[in-house]
Order: sequence, then C-alpha cells, then structure tokens
Amino acid sequence: MIVSGAKEIITTVIVGLVLAYGLPLGIDTFTLTVLSIYALLGLSLGFIWGFGGILCFGQAAFFGLGAYAYAISAINFGTPWIPFFLAIIIPAIIAAIFGGMLFFGRLNDVYLAVLTLVFTLILYKFMNVTAGEEYVIGKARLGGYNGIPGFETLSLPWDPSEYIYGDSLFYFSFTLLLVVYLGLRWLLRSPFGRVMIGVRENELRAELMGYDVRLVKTAVFAIGGGVAGLSGSLYANWAEIVTPNLFSLGQSAEVIIWVIVGGAGTLFGPILGAAIMGYLKFLLGQQSLIDNTLVLGAVLVLAVLLLPRGIFPVIVDAFKRRGWKRRAPANRPPRGRRRRRERRDEQ
Repeated sequence: MIVSGAKEIITTVIVGLVLAYGLPLGIDTFTLTVLSIYALLGLSLGFIWGFGGILCFGQAAFFGLGAYAYAISAINFGTPWIPFFLAIIIPAIIAAIFGGMLFFGRLNDVYLAVLTLVFTLILYKFMNVTAGEEYVIGKARLGGYNGIPGFETLSLPWDPSEYIYGDSLFYFSFTLLLVVYLGLRWLLRSPFGRVMIGVRENELRAELMGYDVRLVKTAVFAIGGGVAGLSGSLYANWAEIVTPNLFSLGQSAEVIIWVIVGGAGTLFGPILGAAIMGYLKFLLGQQSLIDNTLVLGAVLVLAVLLLPRGIFPVIVDAFKRRGWKRRAPANRPPRGRRRRRERRDEQ
C-alpha cells in the first residue's frame, strides 16, 4: 500500500506539472486561475457528497464565507496571511457547528439538503441588506450588494511589496489544488477514510460496529467547509472584491452540476467537471445569442441521460477496455473457470 501511495503521488505530481506548464500555452492564466479555484470548490463538494454521502445544496455558503472572512480580516489586520488561514478555519468551524446540529438532530438526507440551501439563501439575503454604516466588523464595512473592495491581497511572506497575482497566483492556486487533492486522497486511505466510506454505505451497520456516525459526518462536513473556504479565499484574491453573489442560488447549483458532470464518487471527477463547465461558462459569457443558463441546463440534462456516472468514470473505463487494466497470464484460466475447476477437484 505504501508503494501504491507513493506511485500515486508521483503520478499526480507529474500530471500536475504537465498541466501547469502546458495549459498556459492555450489559455491565459487569468482564466486558469479561476478554473483552479472552481476545481477546488467542486472538490470540496465531491468529497462530502461522493465519499461522505452528504448531499449539500449550500456549498456556496462556505465558499462565500471564506471570501468574506479573508476580505474582512485583511482590512482589519492589514496583512494577508493571517486572513488567508482564517478564511479556512472560520468556514470549517461554522460547517462543524451547523453540520453538528443537523447530524446530531438525526435529520434525513432530504431535510439536510433543504436546510443547507436555506442557510445559503439566508446569508445571500442578509449580505444584500448590509449597505448601512451600522454594518461594520472592526474597520471593514460589509457594503451590502456593492460588496467589499480594496483589501490587501496575498504577497510573498518575506517581501510584502511583492504581490502574488497573474501567473504566480495561478501557480499558487494550482499547487494548492494538488496539495488538497493528495491530502484528501491520503485521508481516504486512512482508517478514518475507511470508516467514512462505511458510513456512506450503511450507517446502521457502522453504528452497530461502535462508530459514532454523527461525529464522522460532522467531521467530513467540516473538512468540506474548510476546503470551500480556501477556494473562497483564493477567489477573493483573484477578483479583488467580494459580493453577496458568492452566496447566490446560481452559484450553489453550479457546484452540484460540476460534480454530477465530472463524476460523483471520485476526487478527480469534480475537478474535471468544474474545469469543463467553468470554461464553458467563460466561453458563453463572450456571446449573447443564447441564454447561458439554458445551455448549462441542457449540458446537465445530457450528462445525466448519456453519462449518468459522469465524464471521468467513463474515461477510466475506456482506458481499461483498451488494455490499461492488468491482464491475467495467457496460461492462466479466467477466474470463473478456475473456481469451477477447483470445485471439481474438491469433489
């Protein structure tokens, strides 16, 4: 297992290096940066939904909380790196508190999905009515529907005058995406990951084996919230402004579409789905002949009908059929035939 894990890490790093230096040859780094951020957000939902069995309709809430936490903290602290880590910690804590109330309350999947959506809509409505001067956190005004502009963005820790933007912001975001992907992959291989998969498959059996299902789900939900907060922090640095649209219903729906199109139940699928759908949205934004929402909806319907498991599982299956899967030796009978022969010998 150690050898397999090391091989996967090396493969991921090599593929990441190829993509990091190959993609800018065809797409500008400004667009690639936001695609990396979307991929990180899609990965957060893909983790809690595909492996934790938690369908969250409000992942955009933690994305927006991460962006606002960074902007507000940057204005108050005047330095970018403390806000950067707070933008991860604060959404994770809020996700743990909110998820704990849901899971320890024994709510089923339908009510959980609805309440996460309501939580997002509450934040969206609240942030839109915070334009007054009384809505202040420290030195930061929330700004209502105008949002919060003019905060300090990331810079090199040893040289505050050297800002991380443009190409460097893309490589920084892409590196974090790889690190989070490998971290979640390691977590899934750990004992906690095996328990998490067991809870997803059969909660009652996991409880009978002595595991606290509520605590496991709360931890998974908090991890997903922290990853979404990280993507929100990066988005704040990319856009250099945060607005209530980060909490919008459209943003929440897009994240679910990314995971469905890419392939739930995998880690790379949501990344691929977010990149494809995000770039398609970017291309559609350059034209006005067709309604963008209509096109994205049609893509979702076609993906569900034609590729119900998502794009990435279909690609993996295609490679396996072409011989990437290790074949049995020619002089060794197939497994089914071998078992029948063994039974005859026993008789």
